[in-house]
Amino acid sequence: MINFLTQPWPWYVTGLVLGLSVPLLLLLGNKKLGISSSLRHVCASCFPANIPFFKYDWKKEIWNLFFVVGILIGGVLAGNVFSNGESAAISEATKADLTELGVSDFSGLLPAEFYSVHGIVLLIVGGFLVGFGTRFAGGCTSGHTIMGLSNLQWPSLLATVGFFIGGLISTHLLLPLIFP
Repeated sequence: MINFLTQPWPWYVTGLVLGLSVPLLLLLGNKKLGISSSLRHVCASCFPANIPFFKYDWKKEIWNLFFVVGILIGGVLAGNVFSNGESAAISEATKADLTELGVSDFSGLLPAEFYSVHGIVLLIVGGFLVGFGTRFAGGCTSGHTIMGLSNLQWPSLLATVGFFIGGLISTHLLLPLIFP
């Protein structure tokens, strides 16, 4: 069993589980799935201030907090208990592109170059921009793309197209400027 858990699983297992999660959530009466809203729930539960954005019944969404905690626990278990010791699989084409940008160490989950001051600043700024974009778009990529598109929501289609366009712009235009 441990050997089964330490190997990469086929794509269709994830696709099946993810595909079944949407009707399950709909049957349970939840029309939203995503990670970004959990930060709002944490703030509303831990810091009940007079801020209108945090004044709602967060207890109705407590399943979302368990979902996020489960993801964290699953990540820790996958990385520390069920890891086979191999580094993340990166395609040769991606390695070649990153090497042109000055990235040389592919031994961990994150290239060593990202642990420099320059890399830490980029991660913080990138995290801020992702958080801002998530609030601006009314949800994160998983929420809009998985749940929103499944519910045939027009704003989710626009957000998903925007995510892809932003990713392409970041990859092909901004990344070469950031790593000269």
